[in-house]
Amino acid sequence: MDTLHDALYGPVTGLAEAIRRRQISVVEVVESYLQRIEAVNTRLNAVVALDAEGALAQARDADTVLAQGDTDRLGPLHGVPMTIKDSFDTAGMVSTWGTPGRADAVPIEDATVVARLKSAGAILLGKTNTPELTLSFETHNPIHGRTNNPYDLERAPGGSSGGSAALVAVGAIPFDIGTDTGGSIRIPAHCCGITGLKPTTGRVPRTGHAISPIGWLNSLTQPGPLARYVDDLHLLLSIIAGPDGRDPTIAPVPLRSPQAVSLPDLRAAFFTDNGIRAATPDVTAIVQQAVSAVEAAGVSVTEARPPGIEESLELLGKLMRGADGGEWVRRILNAAGTRPEESSLTRYLTVETPHVDGMVAIIERWDRFRQQMLTFLDDYDVIISPVVAFPALPHGTFAGDDYPGFSYTMPFNLTGWPAVAVPAGLSSTGLPVGVQIAAAPWREDIALAVARQVEAALGGWQMPPAFV
Repeated sequence: MDTLHDALYGPVTGLAEAIRRRQISVVEVVESYLQRIEAVNTRLNAVVALDAEGALAQARDADTVLAQGDTDRLGPLHGVPMTIKDSFDTAGMVSTWGTPGRADAVPIEDATVVARLKSAGAILLGKTNTPELTLSFETHNPIHGRTNNPYDLERAPGGSSGGSAALVAVGAIPFDIGTDTGGSIRIPAHCCGITGLKPTTGRVPRTGHAISPIGWLNSLTQPGPLARYVDDLHLLLSIIAGPDGRDPTIAPVPLRSPQAVSLPDLRAAFFTDNGIRAATPDVTAIVQQAVSAVEAAGVSVTEARPPGIEESLELLGKLMRGADGGEWVRRILNAAGTRPEESSLTRYLTVETPHVDGMVAIIERWDRFRQQMLTFLDDYDVIISPVVAFPALPHGTFAGDDYPGFSYTMPFNLTGWPAVAVPAGLSSTGLPVGVQIAAAPWREDIALAVARQVEAALGGWQMPPAFV
């Protein structure tokens, strides 16, 4: 048995345990991941900043701590390498947010989630690519260009956490932290064949993120983990969640354990047509396989979709691109020092500013949507659906006629509910297909418990063939 190989490609929990037991050194772990990044990144363009020297210095320090034998004081991620989406600030490491005004920006303070992971013992190797200000389902920006899908380099890895997902998928890092405003964790997880969690709105602080806690649309965005294994999502969430005294919207709601969830006590609804764009036959078949796996575990399953969910695409579009005439994007660009003519976000900057009464009407419509969705939970504990209506698309096509197919993730940004993407199979063309599992507010434990069952039954993460 190759202990190092098994630890590098196994769960985060196993890697941390192997380090703690000194079965492998932190230095050899960090060196191995740096070598893997070097081997894959020319094809992927997933990593846009790397601090190999600093990471190795931290690795040597971490091994020294282990040699001293005081393991009771070690954090749960002691010596575990990580990368972080480039929309988060990282002290001493360039943090561009994918926008020209910050091409050389080096923050002096870590974002809250970065600081918490470092306090838990994780070692930051580098930053992963994101579209400008995270506002795209394709990972491409004016500074670093595009990231490629590890299953097909001519296809996109999804966005906006596409660099994160691509790197995790090829085994070049055990986990990354992304953000999700309309599907930006779940869509890349689906496109790249890994798992990702958008937590409940108010669970994880956005302090130090491109889309900050301040603003009327802040509730749409949540940071969350991307990893190869479902159990790692809960571990990572337990580290990054909770109030930080700076993000005013975070609530001190305790996390519950997925292992304590009784699947036979759950009621699930599933659908493969959200009334906007029906899933392709490949995606439909894989969702149905996941439903069968959940049903075999004792979950009561009914084919049903929430009434009004077909409004989600139009509603999110009005909120993000029309309700304030793009002013919220202009303000972020201004804070970043990016002139409008330098930005790729013209679709947000060229909309007509509505009257105040029109904006009020959109906000009221948003509240009615959330109210209607909540009534659906009177009869169901979990909702199973596609993540996207199709597998990964070719580069440059995300904003075309297929754009409505991305609408499956949007309802759960509008409601703020937790939702997990878990790999469930491959399409007839060999592309990964994920399944989305959503639950009620603060019930990440339910969504993760059902995702664990899908992962166990259908195989979960597999190494992309071109990167074996």
